[in-house]
Amino acid sequence: MPSAPNVLRWDGKPGHYEVYYVTLTDSASGIGAWIRYTMVAPLQRSGEPASASLWFLTMDPNGGVIGRKATFPVDALHATPDPFELAIGEAVLTDSGIRGSFEDVAWDLRWLPGRSYETVHPLLRRVASTILVLPHADVAVEGTISFAGRTVELAGARGGQAHLWGSKHAGSWAWAHCNDFISPDGEPVGETFVDGVSVFVSRFGRTVGPNTPVVGRIEGRDFYSTSPLRVLSNQSDFELARWRFEAVSGSRKLVGEVLADPGQLAGVTYHDPDGERAYCYNSETASMRLELYERTGLRGPWRHHTTLTAPGRAHFEYAARTPMREVELVIT
Repeated sequence: MPSAPNVLRWDGKPGHYEVYYVTLTDSASGIGAWIRYTMVAPLQRSGEPASASLWFLTMDPNGGVIGRKATFPVDALHATPDPFELAIGEAVLTDSGIRGSFEDVAWDLRWLPGRSYETVHPLLRRVASTILVLPHADVAVEGTISFAGRTVELAGARGGQAHLWGSKHAGSWAWAHCNDFISPDGEPVGETFVDGVSVFVSRFGRTVGPNTPVVGRIEGRDFYSTSPLRVLSNQSDFELARWRFEAVSGSRKLVGEVLADPGQLAGVTYHDPDGERAYCYNSETASMRLELYERTGLRGPWRHHTTLTAPGRAHFEYAARTPMREVELVIT
């Protein structure tokens, strides 16, 4: 597990972006939320100044998608490493909560610090253009979110907090996170989450991928499928509102499928330091089905152990370098 996973990595130089985000789904209302604290320092040739931003998005199964973004000069960004605190203006993120407001949205959330996980293997850090860590991968979230004149008091919300940084986003990718599964008997499953990403990247003039690291904790046992061999061999197939993947960690295999309602996708635009854009389509109300297989020894047959589901409780993202006409961009 990484040490000090939330510490700001930006050293003040151009050519860098950094993101902190919280994703959650509230079991009582079914509403999903995605809150981001971001910064980007463009390359000097762009002539653009570094900036920091606050993002707030919600998906309501009984309503629509709301997206808001406020951008500030980078001088509004302040961070301290120990104890960790990051602020953009008056909005604050710590290892135990996040709060802020702008325009017609506000959030005041708290959690007990959780276990941290690292998705990029140390051997791959030298070539990775983005590093993703999960400082608080699986937490119960309390508090309130407010948007468009409505305040939701969270009840039974599950979520996680992540941190990523780098010089450029991948060419395309799918990502999913879920920590609100139920068993075949319909009972909540504790100490269980999964977080994975599958990317296509440009290397030496050609597109390489999908590269698919997956981490998790399944029934109280950590799951790491992040070695270079596994990242290359894990199976993955994704499109705008669906991702199917297989990941192996020792004697266990996960087969997952994530489905998102296209009407619950929020389209947003990411800006790389070199000025290129990526178009992301995110839902915090997707559904996941997770099959767990186990085997004895490295060559034994796979035997099905259990099936876990998360109807409307999974977090999903699809992104590419060209926008999808069928989904509106709520943040540009």
